[in-house]
Parts: sequence; C-alpha cells; structure tokens
Amino acid sequence: MDWARILAYITGTVDQELLLRNEYLVTENRILKAQLKTPLRLTDAERMALAEIAHRLGRKALEDVANTAKPDTIMGWYRRLIARKFDGSKSRRYLGRPRIDAEIEQLVVRMAKENTDWGYDRIVGAMANIGYKLSDQTVGNILQRHGIPPAPERKRTTTWADFIRAHMVVLAGTDFFTVEVLTLRGLVNYYVLFFIHLDSRKVEVSSITQHPNERWMKQIARNVTMDEWGFLEGCRYLIHDRDTKYCQSFRDIIESGDVKTLPLPARSLNLNAFSERWVKSVKDDCLSKLILFGETSLRRALHDYQIHYHAERNHQGKGNVLLFPTVAQAKNRVDGSVRCKERLGGLLKYYHREVA
Repeated sequence: MDWARILAYITGTVDQELLLRNEYLVTENRILKAQLKTPLRLTDAERMALAEIAHRLGRKALEDVANTAKPDTIMGWYRRLIARKFDGSKSRRYLGRPRIDAEIEQLVVRMAKENTDWGYDRIVGAMANIGYKLSDQTVGNILQRHGIPPAPERKRTTTWADFIRAHMVVLAGTDFFTVEVLTLRGLVNYYVLFFIHLDSRKVEVSSITQHPNERWMKQIARNVTMDEWGFLEGCRYLIHDRDTKYCQSFRDIIESGDVKTLPLPARSLNLNAFSERWVKSVKDDCLSKLILFGETSLRRALHDYQIHYHAERNHQGKGNVLLFPTVAQAKNRVDGSVRCKERLGGLLKYYHREVA
C-alpha cells in the first residue's frame, strides 16, 4: 500500500478544511463588524492577545484577516507590548508612600459628607474604630482631592437634606390635592388636606371640602394641635408650600401649639417630597382607578386607603415593611392558610396568614 499517497491525501484534506474554516471566520467577522453601530472597545489584555498572534502571522497575512483594527495599529500594539516587557517596571522601586486604598478613601469621604461638623481628628478616630489607622494629614489630603472643605466651612453650608435628617422625628408636612367627583351637578373638584409625619410616615387626612376658606382652615389647625391626641403632638416644625390657603390665622393657631410653620420657596416641590410622594401613592394606588360618585364615595375611598397604607402596604423607604403592623403581622408566621384581604371591591389587596 502506498502510505505516502494516503498521507498526502489526508494532509491535503486537512489543509483545505483549515483554509475553508479560516475563510468562513474572516467573512463572518467582517459581517459582524459591519453590524456594529459603534467601534469595538478592547481592553489592554485583549489588544495584547491579538498583537502576539498578529506578530506570528505576519504583516502581509494580517491584511487579509484583520477586522478589529488596521494592521498598522495591531503591529503598534505589539511594539508597545515588547517595550513594556523590557522596561524593568517589575523590579523598579517606587518612591513615596503607597496610595490609599479606594475603600478607605470612600469611607473618609462618606463620613465627612454625613457629618458636617466632624473635623480631621474626629474622622481619624472613627476610622480607627473600624480598624483603619490614618493621620490627620492623610484625611485632609483625601478630602481635598474630593473638593470637601474643612469642618468649619462645611458647618456654614447645611443643606435642606441635612436639616430633614436631623429633625425628621419632629417634622411634619402638609399639602392639598384635588379630586374630581361626579355629582348631580356634574363633575366637582374637592380639596383634600392631609398631614404626614416624616419619620414614621403616618398620615392623617384631615378633611375634604369644595371651598377651603379661612374658617375651615382655622378649624383644621385647632384639630391637629389639640393636646394629647392632635396629629401634631410631639412635632416642632410643619412644612408647607406658599399656597394662599395657608392663611395667617392658620399659621398663628399652629404656632400657638408650639409648632413652627416653615413656608417653602415657590415652585420647590422637591423640598416637601414626603407629602408629594403620598399624593402620588394615593392617586396611583386608589383614586385614579375609581369613579367617585358623591362626597361619601370619596370619603370612603380615602378612609379605606389610609387604613391600607398604614397596616397593609409595604414601604420601601422604611425597609419594605408595614408601617404599623398588628401583633399577628409582626410575628411573620409561616404556618396557616394564606388569605387575601380586599378593600374597595378588590382594588386594594393584602395577603396574610390566617390566624389559628
């Protein structure tokens, strides 16, 4: 048997298959590159891997197959690879202190931003509590790189967010929103006035009316400032917008109950964000999905939603838990049948375990 002839045949077949494979891959790569809307962004490691293969392949062959970049560019990558291998950087000793770890730097910046009255020494002590030993100079350098001034200057620039965080327990907000109600006289706008305690997120819908006049506002102010059970009991500040419905007599009664009113600048909805968020919740979850017939229908919807909001709706801003759970709810039981409690004809649902 002519083994040489058989071997030549096999070798030729393999070479032809390899050529066809290479031709297919080159064509496929060109098609894929044409489909890309933005240029490829390669990492250094990817460039170096292509450069090593390109050097072995040769400049002439590279012209036929290169799609990622021009042959001259790829060969330039290879020259830089060689230069990097023999520049002695692996054995070179660098002078000066080692750079601060990124995690440590982020912690220093966080402490400075969250505590505007903390100086360098205070931050150094706090970092030592969690196992990082730093000097005052190091802390100062980090804050300087991030454009954070020393504590005396930071104290003079307290932000609204800082004020909210510092006083949230004694802060309440109030706002109006309107709802269209279908009556015998056609569509009528009702004004809804509510109060919200910022820390607990507890809400009280004080009342609704078609005409929020001064007499009505004064009565609301008396109700929320009553001793022992008034909604503003324990609060020191009440924030509201500059709507003319918050008349001077309303503010006087509120402040007579040791609660300071804080009118917000015009067109600054973000400063009363907790109130605005509740308006969005009650409308998205409830009111915008109902056709309300008469004032009684609106009062019932607001009453049921208020109960649902406090005891049956999880709140992401408070750890995704119920605001005021019952004793049974707080136990997080895993036994018993799952039941669904519905309000407003199934519009509001709450799933819970049946108590044995």
